[in-house]
Amino acid sequence: MASQHKTFITPEQYLAMERLADRKSEYFAGEVFAMAGASEQHITIVSNLTYLFVSQFKGRPCKTYSSEMKVLVAATGLFTYPDVVIVCAEPVFHDTKRDVLLNPQVLIEVLSDSTEAYDRGKKFEYYGSIDTITDYVLVSQDRPNVERFERQAAQGWHYTRLVGLGSVLEIEAIQCRLMLADVYDKVSPLAAV
Repeated sequence: MASQHKTFITPEQYLAMERLADRKSEYFAGEVFAMAGASEQHITIVSNLTYLFVSQFKGRPCKTYSSEMKVLVAATGLFTYPDVVIVCAEPVFHDTKRDVLLNPQVLIEVLSDSTEAYDRGKKFEYYGSIDTITDYVLVSQDRPNVERFERQAAQGWHYTRLVGLGSVLEIEAIQCRLMLADVYDKVSPLAAV
């Protein structure tokens, strides 16, 4: 992440700027960080995931938000844009603008070379402080590889790795089942696993 500003700004200043901006930025510890553009593979995977979840949630209270919905990690003050956000409870928002979610249940990040270490490390640590999160999912964009971290009762995480287009991602907490072949539909080229 490259900082746009060297001076400290408040969360309120960030939100005022962000709501007028034509490019997305994240906020942490008084600094604003510009987000890089996504690849065609990344965009296709996010679109596929959004469609797959929305279709499974028909007639259910769960909602799927794409990467336009900000999430606030209250414990750290991080404002971030996960690639896919799912909430099955009544959504709780930061303010009346309803563009910053406080109670996500499932967060999904599509990995890129520039963000993979952060998504696996500090960002995962920050997300873990949100007590409503049941699952954190990392999706590779260049090969059929999905990693799921499911929160356990003792605040630990159960890790599952799915490899290959024939694999199935099951997220019990939201009663969803996704074939990796559908997640990676129209994504090319995919590296062999």
